[in-house]
Amino acid sequence: MRSGHGSARSLVNWGDGEISREIFVNEEIYQQELEQIFGRAWLYVGHESQIPDPGDFFVSSMGEESVILTRDDAGTIHVFLNTCRHRGMKVCRYDEGNTKHFICPYHAWSYATDGRLVGVQDYETAYDPPFDKSAWGLVEVAQLATFRGTIWATWDPEAPPFDDYLGEAKFGLENGLLAWDGEGDTELLGSVQKWVIPSNWKFVAENFAGDAAHVVSHRSVDLVGIGPKEGGGRRDHPPQLLLAAYPGGHGIAYGIFPPDRHLVQYSASPVTSAYFTSRWHKRLERWGEKAGVFSLVGTIFPNMSFHGQQPRTILVAHPRGCQRTELWRVYFVDKGTPEEVKQYLRHYYIRYSGPAGMTEQDDMENWNYASAASLGTVARRYPYHYKAGLAKGGADRLVPGLVTERPLITEQNPRQLYKCWAEYMDAQDWGELRHVQSAVR
Repeated sequence: MRSGHGSARSLVNWGDGEISREIFVNEEIYQQELEQIFGRAWLYVGHESQIPDPGDFFVSSMGEESVILTRDDAGTIHVFLNTCRHRGMKVCRYDEGNTKHFICPYHAWSYATDGRLVGVQDYETAYDPPFDKSAWGLVEVAQLATFRGTIWATWDPEAPPFDDYLGEAKFGLENGLLAWDGEGDTELLGSVQKWVIPSNWKFVAENFAGDAAHVVSHRSVDLVGIGPKEGGGRRDHPPQLLLAAYPGGHGIAYGIFPPDRHLVQYSASPVTSAYFTSRWHKRLERWGEKAGVFSLVGTIFPNMSFHGQQPRTILVAHPRGCQRTELWRVYFVDKGTPEEVKQYLRHYYIRYSGPAGMTEQDDMENWNYASAASLGTVARRYPYHYKAGLAKGGADRLVPGLVTERPLITEQNPRQLYKCWAEYMDAQDWGELRHVQSAVR
């Protein structure tokens, strides 16, 4: 990291569990994040169900870069920088849709859905000699990968394959993306919710990486009991909670449920009760003793977070400045879910998460105040405290990773996320980052 504050490791002391507030508010550090992290890491871009047909597109984001996720005429998926090669104007200004070409509204350069430059105003008469249009297509990501319907991309041709990037965290991400029967696929329910908060993006990422202590924030919502099932609170509270930290900065919280856990009744919708009961029986048949292992929440470094239980959802914290983050949420259901079940879940999802969700409002209050509390001249002299569970953990359980079981409260997952953050910030290339994928320290 090239700043007046020295190396990133001097600001992130993961061994002692102390992290400088400077990393949340310093503009120079933020600009380096865009290059060192968002310019090299694998980033979540979208879901295959958003672009099912040739010509479909969805405008996504990678760091602060606008990108087009699209499926060309041959059915191949692409991710392009959303900027014309002529003067930089966006060539796609709609959030999603279907098109034959992306046409720049500034000077009318046009591009096919496979990124080729196919139309230039006055090409035959204005350019002498004519330039090679094949060299001026849309800028495409260096690597692209799909995983259980999700689509990921990186700008760095030297980045490891996506499977290697996930490492053992692949188990938890796949668990969270599977259909309820433990085998099938999922699809988006509705479109994307987008909103902006006055917070640093890292507070969002660490929250879902495995912060088990912050549930006290949701106490009032738990008492309301708006969950999708009868009785209890509005959320799933597993008998066993496991926190697992992974190389590469990933963190996942797992819940271990007994075999009869999901045989619940939804009095407002017998169809929903029958659906989940049948899915659960199929899961038991396929997975045996691991059927009750669920990825509750997790973060795939740097900024993709997910819920694997109800609601099943992905939250991406797109950086928009030191103190500004744009949050994008999408929700999932099993492919082939009955319409009544979809609507039942939709009503629950919007009460739970998103800008109007009761738990999201709790979280946003925390993230926003924590971010603002990092700004003060005096406040910046004092580090944040991440010492819970130091030198503990490592239980041999049903899930991979460095695992700690409740009742021990640990901050091992946020520590691992910030350790990885510091190593990205200090490393010059992927050659220096290879060890990041190999061990939790």
